[in-house]
Amino acid sequence: MVLPNFEENLHKYAKLLVAKGINVQPGDWVKMTINVDQAPLARHITKEAYATGAEKVIVKWSDDEITKEHYLHQPVDVLTNIPDYEIQESEDHVLNHRVSRLSILSSDPGLLNEVDPAKVAEYQKVAGKAFHAQRKATQNDDLKWTVAAAAGAGWAAKVFPDLATPEEQVDALWDQIFKTCRVYEDDPIAAWDQHKDKLNEKADKLNEIQFEALHYTAPGTDLTLGLPKSHIWACAGSQNPKGEEFIANMPTEEVFTAPDTRRMDGVVRSSKPLSYAGTLIEGIEVHFKDGKIVDITAEKGGDAIKKLVFDNEGGTGLGEVALVPDPSPISQSGIIFFNTLFDENASNHLAIGSAYPTTIEGGTKMSQEELQQNGMNTSTVHVDFMIGSNKMNIDGIKQDGTVVPIFRNGDWAI
Repeated sequence: MVLPNFEENLHKYAKLLVAKGINVQPGDWVKMTINVDQAPLARHITKEAYATGAEKVIVKWSDDEITKEHYLHQPVDVLTNIPDYEIQESEDHVLNHRVSRLSILSSDPGLLNEVDPAKVAEYQKVAGKAFHAQRKATQNDDLKWTVAAAAGAGWAAKVFPDLATPEEQVDALWDQIFKTCRVYEDDPIAAWDQHKDKLNEKADKLNEIQFEALHYTAPGTDLTLGLPKSHIWACAGSQNPKGEEFIANMPTEEVFTAPDTRRMDGVVRSSKPLSYAGTLIEGIEVHFKDGKIVDITAEKGGDAIKKLVFDNEGGTGLGEVALVPDPSPISQSGIIFFNTLFDENASNHLAIGSAYPTTIEGGTKMSQEELQQNGMNTSTVHVDFMIGSNKMNIDGIKQDGTVVPIFRNGDWAI
């Protein structure tokens, strides 16, 4: 590692994730999922969490190569046989302890390219149902949660293939993580507060107007999405039931809500690759009619994306519309990260699958049936794909039919 002041910045990053990401409070339990290659970061996070007053820190380790071997060699019935004790542990953490969840992503985006997509899809479907309580609590903001990143060697090689050595590649990726998460600022926490205020200005304006629908146009895209009555535009800064604030994604540049999944018509093309469950998917084209995805294709990874949509309950609906200006720092870096956490924050995006109940008034108190009655999609999956570019225009349509420009040439117009 030759990145200047790396250890100092790694410590600042850990402190930021603990203090601003999941906002650890005295007595909190923290559960961190992280790759074994990132043990130094895990140690920093653990120390910071305890120093801030955490009562218990749980670390769930993973390893890319071992994960790949499991997928390659375990029969489907073995791979998808999730033990009861794992489900019970997850439910105990959610229901009894409201454990704050910190997920650190660092895997090679093409890790499972050699694995049969049907095998991966079947595991994802079974796991989605098995850990439903965890997904529901996360989407309802019943607990604090943050998704962040660390520079894995396989991922860094994909992002920076022209650099001469693995060390240079990893350094370059760490540099981007630190930049986009504002770690290089003298006071990263204050910098995040300022960033959140700017995003809130846009969210407040959109919430005040309450558009009836959005109309997207770009090369290959002509899509109209209805919006539910009393929808809520949200951004950086969520709250658990105690009123404790946390930031779900670091980095984040988006302002988002849920579409009315009953009112979707047109076509949209992706603008960046999607890394889903270890498979790289490129050149996605989605056709909507009468509130459902009726066809989806991809130039690469088409089988995986079809199985995601058509083999999962609620997979033919959308759960999120997110606005990200093309001039955002991640977009202007010109880097394709092959990682949704970063690429979605460089581009307008949509999410296949479930909506966040927090994006409609009273949603966290609604049953699944009530959410559906209000146009909110329910599903066991939630997968973002990127559609934005500097050629995208978005219009907001009011209830009286008035059209208001929201985006012009990939940037805010409102």
